[in-house]
Amino acid sequence: MTTTMPSRPVGPRRRLCVWGGTTAVASGAGLLLGVLTNLAQGWLPGAWQQIANSGAVWSAVAFAAGALLSRQGPVSQAAVGGLGAEVGLVVGYYGYAEFGRDGAGDLFFPLVWLGMAGVAGPLLAVAGHWWRRGPDTRRRVTGPAALAGLFGMEGLAYAWNLHYATQAWACLAIFVLIPLLMARAHKERALTLGAAVVCASLAYVLIELPLQTVSA
Repeated sequence: MTTTMPSRPVGPRRRLCVWGGTTAVASGAGLLLGVLTNLAQGWLPGAWQQIANSGAVWSAVAFAAGALLSRQGPVSQAAVGGLGAEVGLVVGYYGYAEFGRDGAGDLFFPLVWLGMAGVAGPLLAVAGHWWRRGPDTRRRVTGPAALAGLFGMEGLAYAWNLHYATQAWACLAIFVLIPLLMARAHKERALTLGAAVVCASLAYVLIELPLQTVSA
C-alpha cells in the first residue's frame, strides 16, 4: 500500500519568482521585437513600412504571450507577461531609434505608446489566455474578436484616412481570417466575426480617432 503525499502549495516567494521570470522573458522578447520592427521600417517598401509600426501587430505579441502563458498559470500571470512584452516593444523600438539611428526625437510619442502599452498589453494577453483556456463561449469568442478588431480598426484607418488600398485589404483579410481560423466551431466563428465588427468600430472611435488628433 502506497501513500500519496499531498503536493505543497506554491508559496508567495515561489510565485513571485515564477511571475518575475515570466515577465523578464516576455519583456526580453518584446525588446528584441521592438528593435526588429524599427529595422523593418527600413527594409519594407513604401507604405508597407506602416505595418512594422502597427499597433495591431504589436498587440498580437501580447495576445501570443497570453496564449503561451495560459499553459503555465492563471490569467493574471498572462496579463503581467503581456504588459512586459508591450513595454519591451516600445522600449526596444524607441531605444534603437535613439541609439541606432538619428535619435527618437521628442519624448511625447514614446510616452504615449508606453501608456497604451500599459493598457493594451494586459488586455490582449488576457484575450489570448481566454482564447486558449476560456471556460465558456463568451470568453473564447471575446479573445480572438478583440485581436481581429484591432486589425479591422487599422483597415479602416488605411482605407479612410491614409488611402492605402492594398494595406487596407490586407488588414481586412486578417480581420476575417482570425475568426475563421482561431474559433473552434462554426457557431463560434460566426459569433467571433460579429463581435470583431463591434470591436473594430469601438477601437476606431476610442483609439484611432484620438491618435489622429494627437498626431495632427
